[in-house]
Amino acid sequence: MKIYTKTGDTGQTALIGGRRVSKAELRIDAYGTVDELNAWVGLLRDQPVNAARIDLLADIQDRLFTVGAELATDPDKTVRKTLPAIIDADVVRLEDSMDDMDAKLPELRAFVLPGGHQSVSFCHLARTVCRRCERVVIALNAQQPVDPLVIQYLNRLSDYFFVLGRLMAQDLGADEIEWKARV
Repeated sequence: MKIYTKTGDTGQTALIGGRRVSKAELRIDAYGTVDELNAWVGLLRDQPVNAARIDLLADIQDRLFTVGAELATDPDKTVRKTLPAIIDADVVRLEDSMDDMDAKLPELRAFVLPGGHQSVSFCHLARTVCRRCERVVIALNAQQPVDPLVIQYLNRLSDYFFVLGRLMAQDLGADEIEWKARV
């Protein structure tokens, strides 16, 4: 099977369900941003500092494929095959993980500048792409309903990346540089 189909050469793509739409549609931007985020999570998973977190990061990637499939599905069509969905337990797993990580970290008393170590910077990039993804999905939701758990999961996931970045910095012995506003 060839990877290229040539069916997108005119700027159109197919949603799950078969309808062809412009690649410039907000729905395509939404699941494309999820795909971008998934690539950043793969980079995070590959960081040696995250060796003990490989399974959770792989699960997050799996959930992002679930989110992408949901967003790629034509809301006006019935699909033949049941697709997976984000469930409450997915959100709870992120919250529990953040609680576990937070227990190992000093209390946060100021904004922290992204960086301190290349691996930590990758985590902050994943966080900001996740925030953008959330904004695009919320914009899509204003046009066509999106499962509220998808929005909640993306919101919690960006929080997860913030806490993960802090823990990665601690694990790597990197300084957390507090933002000090110029007066």
